[in-house]
Amino acid sequence: MANTMTALLTSHPDTAPAIGAPGRDWLTYGYLRAHADDVRATLRAHGIGPRDRVAIVLPNGPEMATAFVTIAQAAVTAPLNPSYREDEFAFYLDDLGARAIVLAAGEEGPAFAAATRLGLTILRAETDAGMEAGRFRLTGDAGGTPAPDGTPGEDDVALILHTSGTTSRPKIVPLLQSNVAASAHNIAVSLKLTAADRCMNVMPLFHIHGLIAAVSASLQAGGSIWCAPGFDAMKFFGWMRDARPTWYTAVPTMHQAILTRAARNADAIAEVPLRFLRSSSASLPGQVMEQLRETFGAPVIEAYGMTEATHQMCCNPFDRQKPGAVGVAAGPEVAIAHETENHLIEGTGEVVISGANVTPGYESNPDANAKNFFEVAGKRWFRTGDQGAFDADGFLHLTGRLKEIINRGGEKVSPLEVDGVLMDHPAVQQVVTFALPHPKLGEEVAAAVVLRDGMEATEAEIREFARTKLAEFKVPRKVVILAEIPKGATGKLQRIGLAEKLGLVETA
Repeated sequence: MANTMTALLTSHPDTAPAIGAPGRDWLTYGYLRAHADDVRATLRAHGIGPRDRVAIVLPNGPEMATAFVTIAQAAVTAPLNPSYREDEFAFYLDDLGARAIVLAAGEEGPAFAAATRLGLTILRAETDAGMEAGRFRLTGDAGGTPAPDGTPGEDDVALILHTSGTTSRPKIVPLLQSNVAASAHNIAVSLKLTAADRCMNVMPLFHIHGLIAAVSASLQAGGSIWCAPGFDAMKFFGWMRDARPTWYTAVPTMHQAILTRAARNADAIAEVPLRFLRSSSASLPGQVMEQLRETFGAPVIEAYGMTEATHQMCCNPFDRQKPGAVGVAAGPEVAIAHETENHLIEGTGEVVISGANVTPGYESNPDANAKNFFEVAGKRWFRTGDQGAFDADGFLHLTGRLKEIINRGGEKVSPLEVDGVLMDHPAVQQVVTFALPHPKLGEEVAAAVVLRDGMEATEAEIREFARTKLAEFKVPRKVVILAEIPKGATGKLQRIGLAEKLGLVETA
């Protein structure tokens, strides 16, 4: 198995397509390897060595994909969300200790301002009209002492991301070359990827899901990636016709948006049959899994991942998908631990993992490492922060983030369970159950709901529906009907802090 980003690309034919995009010629594996050599030479000429950190702030698309792949073969990559403000860029660039930043030609917005403030080396990814998808010239101001050449080893850091903490300072997650290679291999094996497979990527490429599942796993298998400029449900089926993919991967909210436009695009679905669809980064409601399977006539492979695991931990197998389950262990070992004591248990508890794809630990954060890692019989386990249990078939069922479990006067309520029940209401298209502060109970159950087009339901009707299927303490006291539920940068619905975002919390 390849243990570095460089080794991921070595065995594929030069003429095989690697990276595509709308209206662009394909970048082949041969040109991608040559491009990586050019990028490494430019980085070294600007004094950037194998352990120096390079932030990447580019629009979603093929250049972002190849910037990650090629820079990770020469240095440490740190992709950042292009929509950050200047102060956010300044925080992240300073926090991760970036030496340089890669920006699009002519980009002089907040990222440029923050990088200039911090005195970073500024490099530009320049493209011309005739260039293949993902190909660019990396340029920068002359000056400085060139760095000695060298290729990162498997124990060097390949990728740095910050956790998306909602209640505390984001933690720095360094992922080794060997972590990325192991996860790409695990995903390629679990999805049975081959050189004949093509992923249509609609995921943001500053996030672990798109970087590893769509890009790295495809390249590990010798497949190809067609990079959309982002997610757009209106353009999705037209892109399918152009890209001719065998699969795509997305978060549940994206899948739901695709379903709303599927009926009028039945011809595109028939014309471009998918081998499978993949869902990850949040629990996929069972009802949505069934709708997707029926609509596309293909297996829907739900996977379970997180940044600290270099994405994937569990995956539904091809021969059996269980709605409501995140699958079986797919790479690392997955077990259940006591939520406060450092030992493994049977039944419901905190999901823990151990394996070659797991980060060696948070950077410069001994308290977080002491809290989130423990050893049992010489094996190192990482606490995911998720609560769940395995069924008799070895499928993992999550009950929610431990921080998101609603404590209603001592009664613990799984928001995922309430989501599943409310999704059965014929008028409900989307739901997220969350904690609402309560003066006596501590927390009360609330739910934000989006209704299906052309259908109606009142808060009272939805609560009464829930009452027929749930114990009284689990029934939402408050149901908010919205046109759209607020999402995070990667399209995930966020439970923590939702009460505040919706103006349901009284302030003094």
